[in-house]
Amino acid sequence: MNVIKRLSASYLRKSKMQQRCQSNRRPTAPLGSRILTDPTKVFEHNMWDHMQWSQEEEERAREKATENSLVRVQPEDQDKYEREASKYWNEFYKTHKNNFFKDRNWLFLEFPEILPKGRKDQMNKEEKYCCHVKLNATNNCTNVGFPAMFEEGEDYCQNNLVDGLTSVQGHAYNKSQAEPVTDNKHVKNCEQEPVKQESFPGSGATYRILEVGCGAGNSAFPILKVICNTPGAFLYCCDFALGAVELVKSHLSYNSAWCSAFVHDVCDDSLPYPFPDEILDVILLVFVLSAIHPDRMQGVVSRLTKLLKPGGMLLFRDYGRYDTSQLRFKKGCCLSENFYVRGDGTRVYFFTEDEVHNMFTLAGLVEVQNLVDRRLQVNRKKKVKMQRVWIQGKFQKPFQPPQNSRQSAPS
Repeated sequence: MNVIKRLSASYLRKSKMQQRCQSNRRPTAPLGSRILTDPTKVFEHNMWDHMQWSQEEEERAREKATENSLVRVQPEDQDKYEREASKYWNEFYKTHKNNFFKDRNWLFLEFPEILPKGRKDQMNKEEKYCCHVKLNATNNCTNVGFPAMFEEGEDYCQNNLVDGLTSVQGHAYNKSQAEPVTDNKHVKNCEQEPVKQESFPGSGATYRILEVGCGAGNSAFPILKVICNTPGAFLYCCDFALGAVELVKSHLSYNSAWCSAFVHDVCDDSLPYPFPDEILDVILLVFVLSAIHPDRMQGVVSRLTKLLKPGGMLLFRDYGRYDTSQLRFKKGCCLSENFYVRGDGTRVYFFTEDEVHNMFTLAGLVEVQNLVDRRLQVNRKKKVKMQRVWIQGKFQKPFQPPQNSRQSAPS
C-alpha cells in the first residue's frame, strides 16, 4: 500500500510538472507543482500548491468572515479612509520604502503575455529547459528560478500588518528589423494611424505595457530587466502615492529611455493619462484593485479598457474570498461586505471568480482565464498553517465590439 501511495504521489507531481511545461495549453491551476500528499510532512516546505478545501473548511471560513464583519467601521471614519487613501499609502512607503514586498519574479511564468512575441519565445525556451531539468531531477519538486512568488499575502501575514494566447496582441518580432509584424489588418491599421498628440513618453515604442499601482517597483524592475534589451518595448507604471513613484524613479535601474513612472489616481476619470487611448498592448493589475472602494472598481476597469489596443490584454491577480488575511481581521475593521481596513489605514477587498468575471466582461473584455489559486502557506519556525486564496485572470480586448455583455474566450 505504501508503494502504491508513493507511486501515485510521484505520478501526480510529474503530471503537474509536465502540464506546466507544455507551452500550447494553459494549466488547470497556476504556478507550482508541490502537492501535499502526506499531512505529516506539511512543515517540510513553506508553500503547498493546489489545495482543495472540504465543505467543512469552506463553511468555517464563511462563518469566520461573517463574524468579523458584524461590527462595521463608523461612516465618518469610512469617509476618511476613502478621502485620505493616498495619504495612508504614502505613509506606508515612507515607512517601508522598497523593503516590504519581494520582487515578483514569477510574473513571466504566470503572465507570459507581458512580453512581446520574440522575447516571449526566448523565455519559453528557458522555461522548457528549466522544466526538463526538474523532470529529470529527484522528487524534491521546487520552483527553480522563480523565488518569492507570493510576496503580497505572505509579507502582510508575517509582519502582522493585517488586523485581523500565446500572444494575442497580434505582434511577432522580426529579429533582424526589430519591427512589429502582424497578419491582422485591423491591428496593423491601428498601429499605422498617426497619434493625435505629437509627442508623449514612449511615443516611438511599438510595444507598450502599463502597470497600475506600481508601488516601489516590485513588478516594474523585473519587467525592465527583461525588456530593456527588447527593441520597441516601453513600460509605463503609475501609483497614486507620490512616495511610491519617487522610490521607482530613484532606483538605479530606472531609465526614462524605456520607462515612464508617474503619479495617477485611476479612480479620477477627469485625470488624463500621459498617452492616448488604445495604444497599450498589456495592462498589469496585480494586487491593486482590492485597495479601491468596491463602488469605484467598475469605473476603473472600464477606463483602463479604453487604453488597450484591440487584442490587448489585461492581466489580473488579487486576493480571493476567505484568504487567511481576511479571516484574521478583528471585529470593527470591516468597511462593507468583504472590504476591510488594515491597522495602517490601507484597505483591501476579497474577490470571487464571478465578481471578477462580471466586472471585466461588463467593461467589454473577453475572459481568457479566471481561476481561484488556493495554497497552504506554512511558517515552519512557528508551526503555523495559513490557507491562502488568490484570484487570477486574463482578459482580452476584442478586435470587434462584443455583441453582448457576457463573452467567453474562443476555444
